Amino acid sequence: MERLQKYMASCGVCSRRKAEEYIKDGKVSVNGETITEMGYKVGKDDVVRFMDKVIMPETDKIYIMLNKPEGCLTTVTDDRNRKTVMDLISGITERIYPVGRLDYNTSGLLILTNDGEAANHLTHPRNHIDKVYEARVQRIPEPAEIFFFESGIFLDGRKTAPSKLEIISEKPPVLRITIHEGRNRQVRRMLEEIDNKAITLKRISVGQLFLGDLKKGKFRKLTENEINYIRSL
Repeated sequence: MERLQKYMASCGVCSRRKAEEYIKDGKVSVNGETITEMGYKVGKDDVVRFMDKVIMPETDKIYIMLNKPEGCLTTVTDDRNRKTVMDLISGITERIYPVGRLDYNTSGLLILTNDGEAANHLTHPRNHIDKVYEARVQRIPEPAEIFFFESGIFLDGRKTAPSKLEIISEKPPVLRITIHEGRNRQVRRMLEEIDNKAITLKRISVGQLFLGDLKKGKFRKLTENEINYIRSL
């Protein structure tokens, strides 16, 4: 027997944390009964449905790195038929989903997988995994603004964790920003708090996973070393 959210993650539907949202929203049933209880456990003979479709554990795990382009949603589907990251993935028969999010107008490194445990490792706050971005901005911030930025900024009434801001280029003004949280539009909003703006924003690494020279809109499977790194978390 295992918890329903963990079972869903093993089926390649989503991460455990996202599964909890789906359960709360009444989108999951077991043996025909809608389940909204977080501690509910399922066994091998139970029939689990998500969005009225039977789901079963994925036996073949797959791990993909995508260089997400701007103008693309980090979702599996969209009810308004907008372009999603799944439209960029071809030749993959397994059901995969994106780990975490990148904003619509942000490009860069995005992991997709059907391994719910791996997704949980990469996104769980306790692991404090660095996410590094390169931002083309309106101007180079002043030293006092950098100190304010790195010390933590209040967003929605809650202070961000300490971060790092480095100047990569002055002409054009380019910054390298390191955070280990994943709040909505966090980097853009933090820049706005110091009266600056990200003209372009690209995520170049997550922990020990690096975008490298992967072209925008293209994807590749993770190497064995990269997969072992995720599992080690």
